[in-house]
Amino acid sequence: MYKSVFRPLFFMLSPETIHHLVVLGLRIFFKIPGLATVVSRIATVSNKNLEKVVFGLKFRNPIGIAAGFDKQAMMYNQLANLGFGFVEIGTITPKGQPGNPQPRLFRLPKDNSLINRMGFNNIGVAEVIENLKNRKTDIIIGGNIGKNTATPNNKAVNDYVYCFENLFDYVDYFVVNVSCPNITDLKELQDQKKLINILNDLQKINKLKQNPKPILLKVSPDLNNKQLDEVIEIVSKTKIDGVVATNTSVTRNNLFTNKKIIEQIGNGGLSGKAIRERATEVIRYLAQESGKAFPIIGVGGIFTAEDATEKFEAGADLVQVYTGFVYEGPFIARKINKALLF
Repeated sequence: MYKSVFRPLFFMLSPETIHHLVVLGLRIFFKIPGLATVVSRIATVSNKNLEKVVFGLKFRNPIGIAAGFDKQAMMYNQLANLGFGFVEIGTITPKGQPGNPQPRLFRLPKDNSLINRMGFNNIGVAEVIENLKNRKTDIIIGGNIGKNTATPNNKAVNDYVYCFENLFDYVDYFVVNVSCPNITDLKELQDQKKLINILNDLQKINKLKQNPKPILLKVSPDLNNKQLDEVIEIVSKTKIDGVVATNTSVTRNNLFTNKKIIEQIGNGGLSGKAIRERATEVIRYLAQESGKAFPIIGVGGIFTAEDATEKFEAGADLVQVYTGFVYEGPFIARKINKALLF
């Protein structure tokens, strides 16, 4: 019904408009007494064979929501009721910021993909924390953290530390995002020396905590093998807990969408089916070349159980969806989890 009825209606509106309406609609819908329980029973696939323990955390199932979907930590309770095993909020920056000018989110229906140049638009750490205080679920929540656009790169570590310190008591793991293609000069922070400095500073703080939290690094699908080797070396040197592979891509390879439309859209990160194969290649390379030395959360073009299995076989321990939710609908976690059991 979603694909035949609701999706065509949703796609009549701009992607960002419909996203805000979906957020509002789900929050209102689940306030109706009893509906959260009913939907949760329908959407949640409970089975011991789906449970996973990764970087010391127990996940009720391996299907999560990627960062960017619940930027402001406003939907994690509702997403838990829709059967997801974990939700990664953000990207969150110290101060709220509007992001890039609109329009900045575009659908590519012929490719089952999206292009976005959101630019870390978010309400800032303080307001996100207020939203996290409304937690009504034991679902695992990750905090994806970044720097404010106005913060120069030589002071970027301060933004990551600020987010880490303030969010520490409210999330279960952290993801350091230096690979988003939509922030000016952010790519410079992928330099090995700069990145090691950021991760080491976070690890120093983390080790002083009574119960340290897992720290992961989100990597770009556009890295070459030499750069992926550096990622493996960075994980080894900083002793962080794993990686999220991958972020969105600046490439525009093998798209079915008209080239003129792609040119009109302009810059932005490509996600969805169009980067499925590349994301899997990155996961496989990191897993094989490291000797599976660290856990990997696989992201990129996951729409079906077959897509998820591809990521698991390549070396992912968990997977996340975003674009798949847009194209497949709110019961995507249920569909994938049910299929994984057979």
